[in-house]
This record gives sequence, structure tokens and C-alpha cells, in this order.
Amino acid sequence: MAGMTSSERPLLNRRLAEFGTTIFAEMSALALRTGSINLGQGFPDTDGPEEVREAAVRALREGRGNQYPPGPGVPELRIAIAAHQQRRYGLSYDPDAEVLVTAGATEAIAAALLGLLEPGDEVVALEPYYDSYAASIAMAGGTRVPVTLRPDADAGAFRLDLDELRAAVTPRTRLLLVNTPHNPTGTVLTRAELTAVAELAVERDLLVVTDEVYEHLVFDGAEHIPLATLPGMRERTVTIGSAGKTFSFTGWKVGWVTSTPALVSAVRSAKQFLTYVSAGPFQYAVAEALALPDAYFEAFRQDMQTKRDILAAGLKDAGFTVYDTAGTYFITTDIRPLGESDGFAFCRSLPERAGVVAIPNAVFYDHREAGAPFVRFAFCKRAEVLKEAASRLKSLAA
Repeated sequence: MAGMTSSERPLLNRRLAEFGTTIFAEMSALALRTGSINLGQGFPDTDGPEEVREAAVRALREGRGNQYPPGPGVPELRIAIAAHQQRRYGLSYDPDAEVLVTAGATEAIAAALLGLLEPGDEVVALEPYYDSYAASIAMAGGTRVPVTLRPDADAGAFRLDLDELRAAVTPRTRLLLVNTPHNPTGTVLTRAELTAVAELAVERDLLVVTDEVYEHLVFDGAEHIPLATLPGMRERTVTIGSAGKTFSFTGWKVGWVTSTPALVSAVRSAKQFLTYVSAGPFQYAVAEALALPDAYFEAFRQDMQTKRDILAAGLKDAGFTVYDTAGTYFITTDIRPLGESDGFAFCRSLPERAGVVAIPNAVFYDHREAGAPFVRFAFCKRAEVLKEAASRLKSLAA
């Protein structure tokens, strides 16, 4: 272009210019630098079941998955995913045509949005949302339309305003992006809420991508209800699951998509040019993990609920307002009772003040002011670590 040098053009694609380095990288580095307890990023500090880890070692030694696995995923894992959906939810999927293995849920989200959106399509998403949602919508050329979950004083938790959701849908809306159990608020959408979402999707002929990676982590009698089980939804819903959160092997990055043959084909068309394939030996191990007895899943849920209770009690003692967490790894708090209102400033100073790292919820909002006073803590850590964090946080109330 005349009169312009290459140095005058930004190097980063304009669609990604707003994102920069993730808050997780920043806060994890801060934790290392200060020696703080990292309750920011959602990864466990212990490995999952020994038999699952040994299954991965066995696959490595037997040469299963050491070379490129099949593009859709190894047959054993696709069969196990289909069996899991049938056993848990009564959802029947063809392992060959309706199941796709991905490099974690993050790739599944990206591939779904890249494969299903055209530039200019609107995506209605529940705000606050996991940061990869916004980046993936941007890479696909879509426009994100946030519907904000807000604290409900009576419920003591964040809830979805169904009227606001309906008002957000326009003739340009292509897709609803739903996350339940919800990160970062810990909300689990109720059957009534999900029924309203389903009715809206059917009425307006919308696709739905539903992120259900915390499906096995629901507490206090809450129920995880896959959207695909509701009337009219199986044929329009892309359901995303993951092994990382359920089996505490987040580094393996094994996720999956279940949907109709046409929708899976669309997602696969994008996925094949992202990682192509990944995690070969781990896929065999996850296949065995999904077949673990129900007792494993219940013990895992109970253990995580106990950890939630330890951290929630400590945060309340430290002076935070603590919102009820019905699912996930996370507790959302309000810092205003501590005389604070800026979550970013609070989280950046917390390591020096108390030796603990958390995440400012505002990073998960387009409406940053709506998330400004909220801070997220992860409780997927050993009980003794959570108790030490709680002890350190008591200094804030002094």
C-alpha cells in the first residue's frame, strides 16, 4: 500500500487485538513470583485415579496412540463417550457419526464456532463467560451479545433473566452459547430455565453450543440437565464435554463433541485444521475412565463439595460476600464488604497482602463495570491448602 510500511500495520490480527495475554497467565506468574497459594486457575493440585494414569502408561508402552490417532478420535473413546451419554442421560449417539474427540473443551468451543458461524452472525452468550468464548467468536468473525447473570438476593446466587435472554435474540442471531454448570459463578441452570432456553431456540430456529464440562460437579441436590435432552434440542445442540475436570487430568486436554452427523461434520471441518489430532495414548485412558463405576463419580463430587465448603467458610470469615456455588470448581465473591470495588486492583494486591491469588471476574465480562466487584476463587485443591489459604485471608478482616 502506497505510503505505508509494514511496521505501521499492527502485527496482531485486529480480531484478537483486544485480548492480549490471558489473566490466568498473569495471575499464575504472580503466584510463582510471590510464593502465594494459587486459587486463580482451575486446575487440581493432585492427579486423578491411579488406574486411569496407569491406563495411559499402558497405552504408551503398547504403542496405542503414539502415532496419529484417527481424526474423529480413537474408536474406543468414541464408544465410551456415547455409552456415557446413554447411561447418564438417555441420549443415544452413533460413535462413528455423532461423536468427535477434541484437544480439550477449549478446542471444541473454537471448532464449533469457527465451523458454524459466518462473519456478522450474532452469538448470545451468558455473561460472565470463560474468556475463550469471546476470542473464538472474534476469530470466527461473529458478534457476541452478552446476557448478564446477576446476583439474586433471595437465591444468594447468580441467575439468568429469561426476559433479557429473549430480548437479546435478533434476526441476526445464529447461535446460543450456554454454559452449565456455569464458570465463573457456580450457577447450575434449573430445568425451568433450560426449558425456556430450549423453547426460545426452537421458536427462533437457533443452534445451541452447550459447554457442560462440569457436568459431574453439582452440589446440594442440584441436577445437571443436558440441553440436548429437552424437546426439539437434540437436532440443534452441540454438546461439549471434557475429561480434564471430571478425572483431574487437565493437562491431557481430552474433550469431545456430541451432536447430529451434520453438526459434528461442521465442527470436524474446522477442528481438522486446528490440531488435526491430539493426545493419542490419553484417549485410550479416558475411554477406561468413562467406564469407572458410579461410586467414583459420587465420591469425586462429595470430595469437591467438601472442599467448596472449607473455602466458602474461610472466605465468609475473611469478610467476603460469598455466593452459593451449585457446581464447578469455583466460588464467586463480592469484595465490597471489604471496602473494595475494583477486582483487578484487589487481585493484583492480594498476593502481597495475604499470600493468595484469585481472578477478577471482570475479565469474563463485556460489561466490565457489572463484574468489577466480583472475584473468583478455585477450590479444586487439597483440603490443607484451602485451610491455609483461609487462614491467610483472615488478615483481610483484621
